[in-house]
Amino acid sequence: MPHLNAIVTQRIDSAPGLMILRVAPEGWELPPFTPGQFAVLGLPASAPKSPGAEPDDPPLPQDTFLSRAYSIASSSLERQYLEFYLVEVKTGALTPRLFALKEGDRVWLGPKFTGRFTLDQVPQDQNVVFIATGTGLAPYMSMLRTHLEAGGSRRYAVLHGARRSRDLGYREELLVMQGLAPNFLYIPVLTRPETEPVPWKGHTGRLPAFWKEKILERAWGFQPSPANTHCFLCGNPAMVEAMEAVLEAEGFTEHSTRKPGQVHSEKYW
Repeated sequence: MPHLNAIVTQRIDSAPGLMILRVAPEGWELPPFTPGQFAVLGLPASAPKSPGAEPDDPPLPQDTFLSRAYSIASSSLERQYLEFYLVEVKTGALTPRLFALKEGDRVWLGPKFTGRFTLDQVPQDQNVVFIATGTGLAPYMSMLRTHLEAGGSRRYAVLHGARRSRDLGYREELLVMQGLAPNFLYIPVLTRPETEPVPWKGHTGRLPAFWKEKILERAWGFQPSPANTHCFLCGNPAMVEAMEAVLEAEGFTEHSTRKPGQVHSEKYW
């Protein structure tokens, strides 16, 4: 069984079932990574689960080791820790154990970081739209924290879909970014505004339908097109697939190593 080689240095419960977790290596240095890549977290099956989590069915042998890849949310310039934005799956094996962690607890952190969901293949003269649901926001936070340059020539926009406003992780930080960087736009979109304790005055609806309303075109003063913009999609597979269809109808094409395009996708389950 792998040695638990990292320490939880900070835990923030941003909403019920949503957590920002910072993990620092113990006795070794973090290798470089590219914003948008993922790392692997792991715990033994003997680790406790969070309150309210479903028991393992079937029960897992105590010597079972559980691990899973999660997108890194911290900047690649930060070398002391990695940050993760996690959603708890009550019926899952690993996330209920991660949600039982406290500051000072130990966890396994894989020493290699991988993934091609990065800005590396986006030309410098292209604008970037990050579209996410839920914790699909995580890789975008890493990219923005590393690459966003206030007043830079590249425009960035984040369209983040969630059920309720409490589920809009990193909302305060993104609003600060928007205030400081005139080339950055943050647009949160709720699907269940009727459940808000205070009336929601922002945007509503599902992201594919919201995209068709041309909000970004009105904000930027020009239409995002394959000639000037790359789109990143991350989160709920149904959203990703629906957005791919909407963008394809507008002339965008899927990016691959063999055939470069303007749509970069990552499904979260």
